[in-house]
Parts: sequence; structure tokens; C-alpha cells
Amino acid sequence: MNWRISIVLLLVLSACKKEKATVIHVPDQTTESIENNYIIEVDELLKIAKEPTIKIIDFRKAEIYNQEHIEGALHIWRTDVEDPTYPYNGMMAGREQLETLFSDLGIDTNDTIIIYDDNALCDSSRLWWILQNYDFTNVKLFHGGITDWKNKGGMVSKEVPKVTKTVFKLTDTPSMKYYVSKTEMEEAITDNTIILDTRSYDEFTGKRQKKGAAKGGRIPNSKHIDWSLAVHYHGDKKIKPTEELNQLYSELGISKSDPIIAYCHSGVRSSHTTFILTQLLGYKNVKNYDGSWTEWSHFDELPTEQDSVTTLFN
Repeated sequence: MNWRISIVLLLVLSACKKEKATVIHVPDQTTESIENNYIIEVDELLKIAKEPTIKIIDFRKAEIYNQEHIEGALHIWRTDVEDPTYPYNGMMAGREQLETLFSDLGIDTNDTIIIYDDNALCDSSRLWWILQNYDFTNVKLFHGGITDWKNKGGMVSKEVPKVTKTVFKLTDTPSMKYYVSKTEMEEAITDNTIILDTRSYDEFTGKRQKKGAAKGGRIPNSKHIDWSLAVHYHGDKKIKPTEELNQLYSELGISKSDPIIAYCHSGVRSSHTTFILTQLLGYKNVKNYDGSWTEWSHFDELPTEQDSVTTLFN
């Protein structure tokens, strides 16, 4: 009888271990190493979506938003949060531009903004990063987006919500706590700062030059880590388990206390990496270079590195 009980116990323990290994875990607010949890899942959003202080932002291209969006969702795209005064695209919008944008959308300073996209939270992370720099923290990223929303019976619509203009105000002296300028990046390449290039490998080597850049290549002393490795990019586009993320970035030989600057083509993909490192993994000193390669490549006096002749353009 005893040996039969032992076999049953072994089978139960084995099954529990297998089940545990498949769980995708995004840390909650009680995790000690996380300053704040900016992730929201579909079950929580379904409960609060219709509350008047909740403003959902669809951060996808306008033509996609117009086809279908979460009912009541407002629309913002990258160009809405870019400063058009630069000779190159993608730079972070100024405080007054953002205040006007959000006021016109009927968003109040005390509202909670929930952002979703169709690109594994990459675009949403850019808006999160911008708002963080201006010290607006009432923001969450919807993990799973419109796909999870529809799968759980959430209502979608083509109708653009009618809004009443509000007064949205940001702090007069923003901390810019995750922001790095071109001048600061110039200084970083000569000290002990870890520089992370979060673009594709072809962009990193200089083989590919994306539209907007003046040339192919990378910032000197960069380590390469494609931002999309942190998510199931060819699957449900959700964030990978914490254990996998820790392993991924530890392979770069960096610690959670190292000074780190991330960059990409125009600061979007590197915003996602900044979010992952600071909010989910507890890295203490990570910033994002706003202009990234688009800006850096426009200045011939700035040093660059390249491993390949540029043959791919897009």
C-alpha cells in the first residue's frame, strides 16, 4: 500500500512542477524590486473601463483605429507626441504641446490613462516614457490589447467618442528622469555607461538604414539587444516571464545597478526596453536617448561604428 501512495504523490508533484513552468508571470505591485506596476490586464480593465476618470488611448495608426477600437477609446499616434520643430523626426513633444493635446482629448490631470497598441506595447511604452519624464504617473499599459479585450467579450466600436475639452496640466519643472539628450550621450560614450542598441541586428551592424537616418551604423561602444526578444513577438506579443527576462539581460554582463542608456532608431523601441528594465526587472539607473540613431546619424562630427556596408534601406 505504501509504495502505491508514494507513486501517486510523485505523479502529483511532477504535474504541479510542469504546470508551474508554463505560467507567464508579470510582477505585481508587491514585488520589492519594482517601483510601480504600470501593467493592467484585461480582467481589471473590464471592471473599470466605463469609469469617468479612466481614459483609454488607442495608440495605433489612424486607419486601424477607424476600423475598430475599444469602445470609448481615444486616438493618439506617434506624430501627435513628436516635436515638429527639429530637422529630423521622432523627438519628444514639449510640455505645452502635450498639455494642448490631452486637453483637446478631454483628459483631465487627475484621470488615469490606459494605453494599448498592436505592437507588443512598444508604441505604448514610448507614450509611457514621455509622460514619465513630465512626471505624469497615472498611466498603465494594457497587456494583451484589443485581442484580449475581444476574447473576453469587451465591446469594440468604429465610433469616435465625443469629448468635452478639459484643462490638462503637467508640472512646470519636469524631472526628465528617464531622458537622455544628445549632449549627455556624447559624454556617455567616454565613461563607464552601458549603451544598449535595441534595434535589429542589421541596423546595429549598419547593413540596414531605416528611413529618417542619415547613414547606417551605431553609436560607439554599444551592446546589442533586440527589444523584441523581451516579448513573444511572433505569438501573442505579450511580455515574457520574468525569469526569462532576467536571463536575457544578464547575458549582456550588466548588473541592475549599472548606469545604462538605451537607444534605437527614434527612441520608441528603446522606450520599451527602458520600461522592461526599470519597471519589471528592477534596474535602478536606466535612461533612454530621445533622438537615438535618427538624431545621432545627422551629425557628421559625432563618432560612429559600422561592421557592414549598408545595403538595405527602408
